[in-house]
Amino acid sequence: MDSAKITPIGKISSPADLGQLVRELRQKQGATQVDLANFAQTGQRFIVELEAGKPTVRLDKVLQVLNILGVDLLAARRT
Repeated sequence: MDSAKITPIGKISSPADLGQLVRELRQKQGATQVDLANFAQTGQRFIVELEAGKPTVRLDKVLQVLNILGVDLLAARRT
Protein backbone atom coordinates (compact mmCIF):
# COMPACT_ATOMS: atom_id res chain seq x y z
CA MET A 1 0.00 0.00 0.00
CA ASP A 2 1.50 3.32 -1.10
CA SER A 3 0.70 5.91 1.57
CA ALA A 4 1.24 8.73 -0.96
CA LYS A 5 -1.96 7.63 -2.70
CA ILE A 6 -4.15 7.55 0.42
CA THR A 7 -6.83 10.22 0.64
CA PRO A 8 -8.77 10.33 3.92
CA ILE A 9 -12.51 10.49 3.34
CA GLY A 10 -13.87 10.52 6.85
CA LYS A 11 -13.65 9.31 10.40
CA ILE A 12 -15.67 6.24 11.29
CA SER A 13 -16.71 6.23 14.94
CA SER A 14 -19.82 4.08 14.79
CA PRO A 15 -21.66 1.55 12.64
CA ALA A 16 -23.94 4.40 11.55
CA ASP A 17 -20.92 6.38 10.29
CA LEU A 18 -19.77 3.39 8.25
CA GLY A 19 -23.24 2.86 6.85
CA GLN A 20 -23.55 6.49 5.82
CA LEU A 21 -20.15 6.37 4.11
CA VAL A 22 -21.08 3.21 2.19
CA ARG A 23 -24.40 4.74 1.09
CA GLU A 24 -22.74 7.97 -0.06
CA LEU A 25 -20.03 6.15 -2.01
CA ARG A 26 -22.54 3.77 -3.60
CA GLN A 27 -24.78 6.63 -4.68
CA LYS A 28 -21.83 8.67 -6.05
CA GLN A 29 -20.97 5.68 -8.23
CA GLY A 30 -24.57 5.48 -9.47
CA ALA A 31 -25.11 1.98 -8.11
CA THR A 32 -28.22 0.58 -6.49
CA GLN A 33 -28.13 -1.57 -3.39
CA VAL A 34 -28.79 -4.57 -5.64
CA ASP A 35 -25.87 -3.59 -7.90
CA LEU A 36 -23.50 -3.28 -4.96
CA ALA A 37 -24.67 -6.56 -3.47
CA ASN A 38 -24.06 -8.32 -6.77
CA PHE A 39 -20.61 -6.80 -7.27
CA ALA A 40 -19.56 -7.56 -3.68
CA GLN A 41 -21.11 -11.03 -3.76
CA THR A 42 -23.35 -10.37 -0.77
CA GLY A 43 -27.10 -10.25 -0.39
CA GLN A 44 -29.11 -7.07 -0.80
CA ARG A 45 -30.27 -7.46 2.80
CA PHE A 46 -26.64 -7.21 3.93
CA ILE A 47 -26.21 -3.91 2.07
CA VAL A 48 -29.45 -2.57 3.54
CA GLU A 49 -28.35 -3.51 7.06
CA LEU A 50 -24.82 -2.14 6.55
CA GLU A 51 -26.14 1.19 5.29
CA ALA A 52 -28.61 1.31 8.19
CA GLY A 53 -25.72 1.04 10.65
CA LYS A 54 -26.45 -2.43 12.00
CA PRO A 55 -23.70 -3.04 14.57
CA THR A 56 -23.40 -6.80 14.03
CA VAL A 57 -22.58 -7.07 10.32
CA ARG A 58 -19.80 -9.44 9.29
CA LEU A 59 -16.42 -7.78 8.94
CA ASP A 60 -15.36 -9.96 6.01
CA LYS A 61 -18.39 -8.82 4.04
CA VAL A 62 -17.82 -5.18 5.03
CA LEU A 63 -14.30 -5.46 3.64
CA GLN A 64 -15.66 -6.96 0.39
CA VAL A 65 -18.07 -4.04 0.00
CA LEU A 66 -15.40 -1.44 0.76
CA ASN A 67 -13.07 -3.10 -1.75
CA ILE A 68 -15.73 -2.88 -4.48
CA LEU A 69 -16.28 0.79 -3.60
CA GLY A 70 -12.53 1.45 -3.90
CA VAL A 71 -11.96 2.11 -0.20
CA ASP A 72 -9.23 0.71 2.05
CA LEU A 73 -9.92 0.36 5.75
CA LEU A 74 -7.04 1.85 7.74
CA ALA A 75 -6.34 2.13 11.43
CA ALA A 76 -4.68 5.19 12.89
CA ARG A 77 -3.37 5.81 16.38
CA ARG A 78 -5.03 8.74 18.13
CA THR A 79 -2.64 11.50 19.12
